[in-house]
Amino acid sequence: MTDASTHGGNILAVDQGTSSTKALVVGPDGTVLATAQAPVQPLAVGDGGVEQDPAELFDSIVAAGRAALAQAGVEVIAIGFANQGETVMAWDRGSGAPLAPALSWQDRRSATVCADLAPHADRLADLTGLPLDPYFVGPKVVWLREHVTRDGVVTTTDSWLLHRLTGAFVTDVTTASRTALMDLDERQWSAEACGLFGVDPGRLPEIVTCTTDIGTTDAFGPTLPVTGLAVDQQAALYGEGCLQTGDSKCTYGTGAFLLANAGPTAKRSTHGLSASVGWVDGESVAYCLDGQLYTVGSIVDWLIRLGLIAAPADVDRIGAGVPDAGGVVCVPALAGLGAPYWAPDAKASLEGLTLGTTSAHIVRAAVDGIAGQVALLARAAAADLGGSIGTLRVDGGLTRSRLLMQTQADLLQAPVEVFASPHATALGVAQLARNGLEPGTAAHGTGGERYDPMISADEAQTRLAGMEAAIARVIATAAAGAAST
Repeated sequence: MTDASTHGGNILAVDQGTSSTKALVVGPDGTVLATAQAPVQPLAVGDGGVEQDPAELFDSIVAAGRAALAQAGVEVIAIGFANQGETVMAWDRGSGAPLAPALSWQDRRSATVCADLAPHADRLADLTGLPLDPYFVGPKVVWLREHVTRDGVVTTTDSWLLHRLTGAFVTDVTTASRTALMDLDERQWSAEACGLFGVDPGRLPEIVTCTTDIGTTDAFGPTLPVTGLAVDQQAALYGEGCLQTGDSKCTYGTGAFLLANAGPTAKRSTHGLSASVGWVDGESVAYCLDGQLYTVGSIVDWLIRLGLIAAPADVDRIGAGVPDAGGVVCVPALAGLGAPYWAPDAKASLEGLTLGTTSAHIVRAAVDGIAGQVALLARAAAADLGGSIGTLRVDGGLTRSRLLMQTQADLLQAPVEVFASPHATALGVAQLARNGLEPGTAAHGTGGERYDPMISADEAQTRLAGMEAAIARVIATAAAGAAST
């Protein structure tokens, strides 16, 4: 174990994400001393499949980590590691070799597994806090075993990456809580849930806290301990200082991920959200409720591919060129609907097009669709927690869109505060790593620009009602299509 007296030093924080790996060197006061990034490329393979190359993931963390250390030119004392959560892979415990491409969290091919297990959905939700959906790990494990390989072990990618770094066979408790294989109350693998998925819990990694020293690595040059672990969204929740019950954040990246601190006791949602562990930091435990939109940054990419905008910055330039969406309603479900609907077969829709519709109206409708669904997620979280969400803290690339942020505040009918740093996930896991050396230090949550609602509550409710009606039509269409096959 590392000498806790070194807690005042710098931390290397590695955030392994869907489209890139980011590495930061973070000072004791939360100052970012260096940043580096290495791209990774998810591959869409048809039939809802999205895969990633495990070797590319590992190479990216080494490249980004080494580049950040070289840029900073300072000593670091520990490593924090955040991962993308619901991405799974098969690998050989003996050699450490991957046995197949990883299935991304975006992969939807295990929908048939979910359909087969539908009679057990309520029991699984009670045990694990998670709805039965291809987004989560358990169904992907079954699909991978049935269609790809029965050899080796199947884990989330963090376990393989950490094994490559340190030799440990572990996953942290927040990542484990995203598998549908963990007992949410006990924070250990559930024999019953594992049995329903046909998974041997004895072949799963050890579940550790977010501040466990799991061993050392010299992959980045100097020999360093890994003392902070968390799934990316929970790391961002922690990094943004959402430390009290009801504190909430939303990350706008490839998807949008809203998390609300649910307090120190596990709480199941009755409004369609999933329930997970927020963090376990020494004796401090926090649970969270969360919901997601699968395609947010992806919607912007889609607008570019259609030629409606040329670059992400055009969302504001073009979308703000009209006062509203001109009656156009967009349901941005390009990869199905997540919480609170859990309709993986749903398709995106554009309604209300007329001869007067312009590209600006469609861009504006896409912005409304993103903000509207996030507002509906926040409303569900508030209902579960018995109060209001209050200020929503936000991070991610699309927070640069002033149009989206103002629309979000309008439809949420609450202030939206942009996190001052674009590195919420890395800062959160850096703080956890520091706490792994010296328990009890505080997270550095700082806010930046604030947006307040500029429309009335009645107007917001009218617009959200229109969004809900459009979502209901999308779900009905998907159900009718499934019934006819």
